[in-house]
Amino acid sequence: MSFHEQTKEQIAKILQEAFKPSFLEVINDSASHAGHASARESGGGHFKIIMTSELFTGISPVKRHRMVYENLNNLMDSHIHAISMTLSAPGE
Repeated sequence: MSFHEQTKEQIAKILQEAFKPSFLEVINDSASHAGHASARESGGGHFKIIMTSELFTGISPVKRHRMVYENLNNLMDSHIHAISMTLSAPGE
């Protein structure tokens, strides 16, 4: 399993434990960005997160993103170069 695929699995595990989502999809989009200089320099991957969680009910989009970043903080410097997020509460 590649480094970025391992990171994808780590992200999914962390988010599953922290948010108990009713829906979670983590997509490793690193191959689409492989030629970018910043991606080569950092070694980190590009990921897309699509998640629905009760914990997002009544929370602003900015706060939702902050919540995710706080949980992934340990991976941000070494494993993750960029994240795209679509975060929702049930029914949204």
